[in-house]
Amino acid sequence: NPFLEGSWPDVHTALIGYIRETLAEGLPPDLVARAKEEVSVNRSTSPPAHYRADVAVNAVWPPVLPELNPHAASSETAVAEPDIIELEHPPSRWIEICDTSGQLITVIEVLSPTNKQGIGRAIYLQKQQDFLAGGINLVEVDLLRIGLPPFFDADLVHLQPATGTRYLIVATRAIRPWQREVYYCPLRQRLPAVRVPLRATDADAVLDIQPLVDRVYRTGRYWQALHGELPGPALPEADAAWVRQQLASSS
Repeated sequence: NPFLEGSWPDVHTALIGYIRETLAEGLPPDLVARAKEEVSVNRSTSPPAHYRADVAVNAVWPPVLPELNPHAASSETAVAEPDIIELEHPPSRWIEICDTSGQLITVIEVLSPTNKQGIGRAIYLQKQQDFLAGGINLVEVDLLRIGLPPFFDADLVHLQPATGTRYLIVATRAIRPWQREVYYCPLRQRLPAVRVPLRATDADAVLDIQPLVDRVYRTGRYWQALHGELPGPALPEADAAWVRQQLASSS
């Protein structure tokens, strides 16, 4: 659904959670999947600081949830004023697969517009190379038409199929960093189930993307949104006609 691109921050957050949940169910017993986040904070008095946060890894929940009290913060409560800090870049989120000792095995990136444009693309390319130089498998899910795929120019020549599709899923194995396993994702076809490399002694995990995108669409109630102008670059005429047909049949 190309209209999801217009709500990408919410789609991105939900999709990462669903990918983590799905992968965790099929991993070997000694591997775990974790969602990760990094934000870059811009402060006027010092260089930007980078923070990585585990998502709900160290939280300890009470056995019984407290009852919701909407009046807990009454007018008699003194509310503190926050310091305002500007984010230099939107948060960067991804999924890591580690063994129980914390050894990083595989990273799964769901790309955002920041990863595909300007300085953000350059930063992402460096991060990409750091992962591969560190012997880490990398799976990149690019469901955005905006921007350039985050690959070097020599690679881009091989990543432009005759169909003109702009959606890609690319896996790079740590044992073969010079190879790319490319899954082309034409707009009018179902998103594929892809292989996620783990350790050399493990069978690949399987990640079926389409049901997760469908779940994002359903739980986000995106069918209620007005489908006006399509975000991103213009579609090829055949794809644009298909989109019009889908909208007409669903109205």
